[in-house]
Amino acid sequence: MQTTLQPEDRSVSSATTAQSDVHVGPDYHLSLYNDDLAPLVKKRWTWYNVFAFWMSDVHSVGGYVTAGSLFAFGLASWQVFVCLIVGIVIVMALANLVAKPSQQAGTPFPVISRAPFGVRGANIPAVLRGLIAVAWYGVQTYLASNALVIVAVKLWPGLAPYADKSQHGFVGLSTVGWVAYLVLWVAQAFVFWHGMNSIRKFIGWAGPAVYVVMIALTIYLVSKAGASNINLTLGSVKYSGGKALWEMVIATSIVVSYFSGPLLNFGDISRYGRTMKDVKRGNFWGLPVNFTFFSVLTVICAAATLPVYGQLITDPVETVGRIDNTFAVVLGALTFAIATVGINIVANFISPAFDFSHVAPQKISWRAGGMVAAVGSVLITPWNLYSSPEVIHYTLDVLASFTGPLFGILVCDYYLIRHQHVVVDDLYTVKPSGRYFYRKGVNPKAVAATVAGGLVALAIVMIPAAPFKEIANFSWFIGAGLGALVYFAVSKGDREKYRADLPALV
Repeated sequence: MQTTLQPEDRSVSSATTAQSDVHVGPDYHLSLYNDDLAPLVKKRWTWYNVFAFWMSDVHSVGGYVTAGSLFAFGLASWQVFVCLIVGIVIVMALANLVAKPSQQAGTPFPVISRAPFGVRGANIPAVLRGLIAVAWYGVQTYLASNALVIVAVKLWPGLAPYADKSQHGFVGLSTVGWVAYLVLWVAQAFVFWHGMNSIRKFIGWAGPAVYVVMIALTIYLVSKAGASNINLTLGSVKYSGGKALWEMVIATSIVVSYFSGPLLNFGDISRYGRTMKDVKRGNFWGLPVNFTFFSVLTVICAAATLPVYGQLITDPVETVGRIDNTFAVVLGALTFAIATVGINIVANFISPAFDFSHVAPQKISWRAGGMVAAVGSVLITPWNLYSSPEVIHYTLDVLASFTGPLFGILVCDYYLIRHQHVVVDDLYTVKPSGRYFYRKGVNPKAVAATVAGGLVALAIVMIPAAPFKEIANFSWFIGAGLGALVYFAVSKGDREKYRADLPALV
């Protein structure tokens, strides 16, 4: 008997036993599952765990710099706050949409992608997302390692020459930089290796810890600067009227685009949610509430650096490094390093672990998939990528051009084609009669929609001429919309067929 999930069904299968965390059906093919990819029966994450996930995703050097940079956009402060709030509410709505199929089925992103792409074709979105995560994993580890370098030089000034890559460097990284990078590399691998329960506990305290340091840093800088000397508009106001409205739209799109990676594979997290109510509640507190408060702290800190240090500093690690108290510097730098480790694990380690395991489930476990990503993050020497903005821009944006279409196709398939029903057992069978077998395991319609949306998004990113240059910040939205539109148009027969099957599924 096949397992089907109705829109509000909270179970995975009535055939599962109380002793097992996953369900494995009799027709599950070995090439399509392992214990990590099989549908979950026991879902333990509460709303706070989802909230902590988003805290880890927001509370990072990248999140700090992104939020702070919008205030130098040529807009008034209230306009930027409107952009932040509207953008993060859009992210929350999109997160709720993409969370539901994985939460109901208990399956991670690459497995639920089998519904639109086919049981074999799902390797396309899995590999694409995995490659993006590997690149960002390396970059984020490098950024976090900079905090350790600052701590090392602050505690042991004699190490300063060894922190200079021109004096003591190898493959573009200083000796101290290598040590710091490898320390964080091992620390992240250690947390990851102990599984999702260990990760859940880690992010449960890492996010709040950053708040403690951020609040302390804010109080310190405000007291040094004097409240009357702080101007929350971090740049001059350049725009008004229609031009200001257009810049606000662009700023809002930047907020959404910043979260486009975690959004795509949010099913990797939502599958652990006890109910969709828990997931939605966690998304509410973790996104609009948390992001807005973090942004306020970010702007106050950045604004206070101007009267305190005589220049605007938008990098929190550099800000902490300027403090004349060694204990405060060490505590602050280590906290931001831990925060970046948090975002790296939840956004760039979990995803490729599932994605690469999906390619060969019986040969590559979830842990092995994560370690493939970890090793790859060293081989690409991310510090060299980061030192050349043009290279990292094109490398990551080229890959990211396809995340929009993948998101659009997945959401379109679940809500508009399948009417919020997933036959879980068919996600794991290679029988031609399975709903997601299509043509030898691949749905050519989803592949065509991905190519169509991806090529347009790629052109928008790569061609530095009008009209592409003007809409480059909307490439994710355009890719997602076009991918969903093309997929919906070419799936007319599937819509009619599935509509006919609904009475038997409900």
